[in-house]
Amino acid sequence: MQQTGTYTFSKSARLKSRKKLQQVFSKGRRLYAGPVKLLYLKEPAEEPGVQCGVGVSSRYFKKAVDRNRIKRLLREAYRLQQQPVKEMAVRTNSSLSLFFLFTGRELPLYPDIYKQVGNVLKKLGNSPDEMAP
Repeated sequence: MQQTGTYTFSKSARLKSRKKLQQVFSKGRRLYAGPVKLLYLKEPAEEPGVQCGVGVSSRYFKKAVDRNRIKRLLREAYRLQQQPVKEMAVRTNSSLSLFFLFTGRELPLYPDIYKQVGNVLKKLGNSPDEMAP
């Protein structure tokens, strides 16, 4: 798995703005890959970039320890597979806001999360009609 690029997930790459989160949930599109749901919103921008957030429902995971673990797994899987998404944002000169939701009911293993995040990001890259600004 030799890829070139940066694999950091800095504070500027995190989706934290309440206003932007509300826009992603209300106006954004949805993609599914198993128990991983991706909500995304694409907007034209002068400076292209990608911001990402993660979430887990407390309905099925009552303990914060479990929710935090799943969020760590989602962030790590995204961090290692983010390069094609960044390149697509630069190529289309747009700003992407992504939000990953884990909708499963039992604790996942990292290889499963990695595979599902990869699948949903691949679906995102394969939908050029939706990705057009």
